[in-house]
Amino acid sequence: MRNDAIIKKGIIKLLQIKDSDIRIKTLKQGTSAVDKGIHSGGALSSVIPLTVLYYSGIMNFSVEDPTAEGQDLFVLSKGHAVATMASIYADVGYFPEEVLVNSRSAESILNGHPGPILPGVHVSTGPLGQGCCVAQGYALAGAEDDRFDVFSLLGDGELQEGIVWESVMFAGHKHLDNLCFIVDRNKGQLDRSDKMIVPMDTLEAQFASFGWNVFSVDGMQYEPVYDALKSFKEAPRNGKPTVIISNTEKGYGGFSQFLSNHKITLSEALADQEITLQKQRRDRRETSFLKMLEQYKGNVELSDAWKDAAKKMYLLFDKKSNGITGTGGVVACKTVPKRDKRIVFNADNLPKLDSNKEYGASDIVRDCMKSFAVDERVVSIDADLSSTSGLQAGVGYVDTTRALNVGIAEANMMNIGEAYASLGYNTWISTFCPFFDIKVLRRIAVGQQERIEAIEDVENWLSEGHVNDITMLATAPNFETKTNGATHMGNDDIMIINEIGHVKIIDVSCPNQLINIMKWIMEGNKGLVYVRIMRSPSAVLYTTDTDFVYGKGYFLRSSEASRAVIVSSGRGVHEALSAADILKEKGITTDVIDMPSVDEKLMKELYISGKTVVFAEQNNGYLWAEFRKRMFNNKLNKTGTFFALNAEAAGNRPQYIHSAQYKELIAQFKLTPEEIASEIMFTLL
Repeated sequence: MRNDAIIKKGIIKLLQIKDSDIRIKTLKQGTSAVDKGIHSGGALSSVIPLTVLYYSGIMNFSVEDPTAEGQDLFVLSKGHAVATMASIYADVGYFPEEVLVNSRSAESILNGHPGPILPGVHVSTGPLGQGCCVAQGYALAGAEDDRFDVFSLLGDGELQEGIVWESVMFAGHKHLDNLCFIVDRNKGQLDRSDKMIVPMDTLEAQFASFGWNVFSVDGMQYEPVYDALKSFKEAPRNGKPTVIISNTEKGYGGFSQFLSNHKITLSEALADQEITLQKQRRDRRETSFLKMLEQYKGNVELSDAWKDAAKKMYLLFDKKSNGITGTGGVVACKTVPKRDKRIVFNADNLPKLDSNKEYGASDIVRDCMKSFAVDERVVSIDADLSSTSGLQAGVGYVDTTRALNVGIAEANMMNIGEAYASLGYNTWISTFCPFFDIKVLRRIAVGQQERIEAIEDVENWLSEGHVNDITMLATAPNFETKTNGATHMGNDDIMIINEIGHVKIIDVSCPNQLINIMKWIMEGNKGLVYVRIMRSPSAVLYTTDTDFVYGKGYFLRSSEASRAVIVSSGRGVHEALSAADILKEKGITTDVIDMPSVDEKLMKELYISGKTVVFAEQNNGYLWAEFRKRMFNNKLNKTGTFFALNAEAAGNRPQYIHSAQYKELIAQFKLTPEEIASEIMFTLL
């Protein structure tokens, strides 16, 4: 037998020893978890691929700085296998082994699914199918100059999610041969741990049909998994992403049949029994390797190769005990360097607007991005609506590799955006207001919260500048969609998005205001921002030197003699100004406030002003709802009169909007300048 084959045989034996160590750590997590629970079935079937990935030299990764550029990345798409991943991460030194104790508790950073509160974990996963989409986003970024590979572990159960196939299709289309999916095909899921609800018997053909390299291997042995991953890493690339289908069983590697269930409560008696058997298995594997070592003790090449392999696995040949001991658990991960997120651009190249003309928001975005995208940290992703956003034309004018269009796949677009943002990019994604995927956005927001918590904890791994900057450019808000129909109307999106934590909402009324909002976002560290832009051209309301401040309302008309105030945002501001003109002709002075983002301080001032205040909005009353909520919480004494004109039905019931021209819509909902003025006059009389 040639030396390289013998070396490989020894490496496989060492991986098997490491396998036992990881399984023991994983089982101990179950005994110490706050609920004594562990997703044992999927966690144990994941041990072999994850052990090969992290201990055989396949991945190039830095434990010391998980954000360092150019290293390979891993995403655990099947978040229920977090216990196995956590065992490995503690062993290689991302965090102390004490973290493995008391998991799932309020005090622990080790949750039921992984997230950025855990050092070395870049995104929160758990909602099925999304992690692999983020991995595809990483691969897109890693396919360029500073090339790196990306790995993601999926469960065969989550392949029933449609979003997975959005990523599979797009990755094949983009020839992402630096992307490797590993499917833990354990043929079970939550409701049926012994059987798939929807059979996935043709995975090989399905992936191949989308242009993927396919390896189907016995996932219950180390050698075939090792060979497949080595082939991906070392073989010449052919323009195809790779999937390794690891055929296994739920709970594989455990002794008790009880461990094959999706989730179990682990009793101390069963845990002790299982750990004892795992230790006995480790002893047998150690003895087998030591016999092999003794057999070839005179071969320096073999000895050196195995010692090097053992070192990568945090294993040590202990001469005193004549055994192999683990050396892992030494924390090497440090607080990562701060990120400077400010985008560098030449302000002289931004559009200069004529106050006597009207401008379309998409044209403004396009022309601004021609300047902003000169900084290579700006990236955009559209979903077949680039003509309404202006992003692809603007960013693509500078660099087409950073101006992506994923087609009709909004969920995939959002996950790709998160991938770029977590790498430090200023990321812009865009579609119609109602088309953003709430399930994806919620997961992204959960990850954002964990990032914020990790940054605020000085002993954790993230530092200033590591929040995700994702701007959601939401087109056709309010009545802007007009004749496309109720499913496309953006009248309730703002209410729904407002319930997602850590999202800043901005409703744009003016082309110059949009320029200043974009400049504000380019300062960096603005987080998750939902920017609603008008579809049709609009007049210029602001001067170029009016800086945008988030959380500030702007008086476009103001007088000490005013008896009434109209508050609006977006296109509604233009109608409010016209209503103020009508009232002025009738001798009634009216203030007009554009509130692109909620200004609580100004709302308080309006509440005690003694004036008649109308919230005139072309949606279901976002600002009106915020006004009522905040004033109730502040328990102020009301002295004025307040009412709302918006798109809600009678009795403040949400509704959807039928197709119509813009003038028909504002007339239908009594939001014409004449109707607004009439309501104010009636109230004042």
